[in-house]
Amino acid sequence: MKITDHIKNAKGNTLFSLEVVPPQKGIGIEDLYKNIDPLMEFKPPFIDVTTSREEYIYLDKGNGLMERKITRMRPGTLGICAAIQHKYNVDTVPHVLCGGFSMEETEYLLVDCMYLGIENVMALRGDAMKGQQYFEPAVGGHRNAVDLVHQINDLGRGKYLHDEKACDENNKFCIGVAGYPEKHIEAPSMNYDLKWLKEKVDAGADYVVTQMFFDNKKFIDFVKQARDMGINVPIIPGIKPIATKAHLQMLPKVFKIDLPEELISAVEKAKDNTAVKQIGIEWAIQQCRELIDFGVPVLHFYSMGKSDNIKKIARELF
Repeated sequence: MKITDHIKNAKGNTLFSLEVVPPQKGIGIEDLYKNIDPLMEFKPPFIDVTTSREEYIYLDKGNGLMERKITRMRPGTLGICAAIQHKYNVDTVPHVLCGGFSMEETEYLLVDCMYLGIENVMALRGDAMKGQQYFEPAVGGHRNAVDLVHQINDLGRGKYLHDEKACDENNKFCIGVAGYPEKHIEAPSMNYDLKWLKEKVDAGADYVVTQMFFDNKKFIDFVKQARDMGINVPIIPGIKPIATKAHLQMLPKVFKIDLPEELISAVEKAKDNTAVKQIGIEWAIQQCRELIDFGVPVLHFYSMGKSDNIKKIARELF
């Protein structure tokens, strides 16, 4: 079922969903199941599975020579989606990236999604590769998510890269895209960033999932600005409970977000990470209650391989 249909069927009730990261290659899927199992009591209608960018590794060839190779440390997104659908009977949402993929490779991926009965995809540009200052598309790949959304939307209607096929409109994918309550790092202003989001929606995106945030006012302002710009698709907040003192430095650095002073102060005063995790749980519970009152369609949790704190949060809400 499409994400938008899940939202309609909920009739105004807020749904629970989560995002998982594929294990590194060579590691079995059982650890991932251990992360998902405790959260199934909250009946997530869908689970997102991320896709990792390729990265460079250097192989020692001897005599002081190094050979540079490209690899992916966390492959298998589509296989994991299929396994989760089979095991839990829930819809899965593979992340489809511009970075590292040609248009032909993207088309093959989407065709495989159709074979597997996957109706939803998350269309993302992706970050720059490690070592690159700016994003560079793959040879024959898309430069931005707007063009990627166009390709996904076209393929669902039977328009392939090199030919056209008769296609039932029901084959059209439900497409999610990213939104940034504190704007994308590369955007010169919030208004500029929202114009890009509007382009993604106009290209065929059906819903938006936001970057994590810790200040609900920023999300609410973002939604209001998006609506004023004519973005009328569902906007789903992304939630990440803070769990360690290191998050005070790591989250702003990696995700380019601000943390509220009240939360920073509480974490700094905590005696250890066990106390920090409890602070993060309590903060997220209050944050989610306010978002439910605001009327968000879904609370989307970034699990990052851990589920114990998310389970404690969800039990207070669902």
